[in-house]
Amino acid sequence: MIKKALLSLIILTTFIGVAYVVLLYKDLSADIDKVKHYTPKLASQIYDRKNRLIANVFDTEFRFYAKFDEIPPRMIEALLAIEDTLFFEHSGINYDAIIRAMVKNIKNGRFGEGGSTLTQQLVKNVILTRERTFSRKLKEALLTIQVERVLSKEQILEIYLNEVFFGHGYHGVKTAALGYFKKPLSMLSLKEIAMLVGLPNAPSIYDPTKRIDFSLARANDVIRRMYDLGWISKEYAQSALAEVPVVYNQTLTQNIAPYVTDFALRQLSGIKDIKTGGYTIKLNIDLEYQALAQQALINGYNGIQARLQKVSKNANAQEQDEQSKTDTFNGAMVVTDTRTGKILALVGGVDFAKSPFNRATDANRQIGSSVKPFIYQIALDKGYSTATKVPDAARDFDGYRAGNVDKSFRGLITLQEALMFSRNLATLNIVQLVGFNAIYNGLLEYGFKDVNTDMTIAIGSLNATPLMLAREYSIFSNYGTRVDPILIDSVIDINGNVFTYDTQQATITSAQQAFLGVSILREVVANGTGRRARVNGVEVAGKTGTTNNNVDFWFCGFTPDVQAIVWFGRDDSKPIGQYESAGLVAAPVFAEFVGNVLRLDPAQRKKFPVPENVSSKMLDKYNFYYTSTSPLPSSSNTAAEQDLW
Repeated sequence: MIKKALLSLIILTTFIGVAYVVLLYKDLSADIDKVKHYTPKLASQIYDRKNRLIANVFDTEFRFYAKFDEIPPRMIEALLAIEDTLFFEHSGINYDAIIRAMVKNIKNGRFGEGGSTLTQQLVKNVILTRERTFSRKLKEALLTIQVERVLSKEQILEIYLNEVFFGHGYHGVKTAALGYFKKPLSMLSLKEIAMLVGLPNAPSIYDPTKRIDFSLARANDVIRRMYDLGWISKEYAQSALAEVPVVYNQTLTQNIAPYVTDFALRQLSGIKDIKTGGYTIKLNIDLEYQALAQQALINGYNGIQARLQKVSKNANAQEQDEQSKTDTFNGAMVVTDTRTGKILALVGGVDFAKSPFNRATDANRQIGSSVKPFIYQIALDKGYSTATKVPDAARDFDGYRAGNVDKSFRGLITLQEALMFSRNLATLNIVQLVGFNAIYNGLLEYGFKDVNTDMTIAIGSLNATPLMLAREYSIFSNYGTRVDPILIDSVIDINGNVFTYDTQQATITSAQQAFLGVSILREVVANGTGRRARVNGVEVAGKTGTTNNNVDFWFCGFTPDVQAIVWFGRDDSKPIGQYESAGLVAAPVFAEFVGNVLRLDPAQRKKFPVPENVSSKMLDKYNFYYTSTSPLPSSSNTAAEQDLW
């Protein structure tokens, strides 16, 4: 009876065990799909307009994918030599290796060696955890058998080499090759290949950036194993054993323009897998322009700081130290192509590591006198001319009284002179002459937002970011057609589909009328408040902008081909310094940048083209341009001028 009961129990246990295995086998289809439809997280890459790498972007795993035909045959041999010599002969499980491992584990009294094949390792990496329990090992065996049925040996190797971790943050062999050796897979030496295939066994121990001696020793074991198997010649083995490759200790992102990268990712946030989908993102940025803009901004920043420290030299050391700790002074710069609006450089601050806040795109600041060219353009488009005279004199504007910075009056002056020397009172009189409603509606049409409904708009109470002003100033630099600054050129997905990005544009005024504004802005730089923005060998147009109490300093300028908006200020909106000004602070940064750009690209246009049907005439000491819409005044004292007096 006991024997019968025992036999029945064995049969029942066996039946239950077999049933469990069968049910478990059938229940693994979802897990098999993870391998069958392998979709790893892939890093995306951002390039500039000349296909130079700006940054690698990724979520939790830094990986570039390599198809099987990209993987060198020597790498397959090296991998199999050290990990699974009979890979092409077994059906997923190497029973001899398992038995050897079991014997070794019994002798050692612990579970230390597994004898896993590459297919089993793939199952562990993609589907299972690495816990060492009987149920997990059973599931692993069943999954391994199924994987070998649904995938070819080549597919298994491809997935394995793309999934496995190679240390130093590198996932996948292509990533590791580029990261450690700055080489594509096809350019790797045998020693470099051996170093890579030796890493997955213990990535932290064999990381060549930390333990090169361990890494080389492990690689030599791989090479000797290949020689013992007869897969390489003695001479080849000896040469490889003697080699000591150059190893690079690189940051993963290699982000050389972090403000640009952050802004690009924000603009592409609608693509949910932008950091994991393996996209190629091409920007309009030119890395050489970016470097020049960054350096010019830093030089300007250092110059201002030196002057401020000189002014405060009487302060004691403790006060200076406290001031440096709380100093929020910073700057920003946006550079665009005048005709296309393509963003060639974008600098959101002096030092991203100290402050990642992007002032180029997010610092909404008062623009001061930078608004004046738009007011004058509205007047020109209403039929007034560059030579129309207005009084530079104090008046009461419905209870609002303002003054010029130098507290002087120049009497009757032309529109051109009024803008050249940024005369506040003359500008307010122009608003009165043209009509407040016309100025207000014109600014809205230009694209300004949240425009105040009082006379303060004439001298800069409007707010804008440097990027927004880059858009608005294109009305001048692009001769009447406003172009939206555009950062992204195209995005390519892993299947090769290309998605292109185009700028938005709108015609605001004619090229002829816009050139009248350009001609005045050219005089601003040649003879007015923007003199420090002059650059030898090229015509420059632009306008300074200083806000009340010296809180913000702007220079908005352009050449025939390049436009640059420069801003300096304190993040807490405190005054910068009593003796500073936009012409002293921001204009020289523009000049340094443009001068260096001309040395970089000497073929750029040097003179502003004059549109057809635009004429000029010398009056007194200045040259005045005019059109049929804005003819020169017939007398020196028009009725409109008399009305203002």
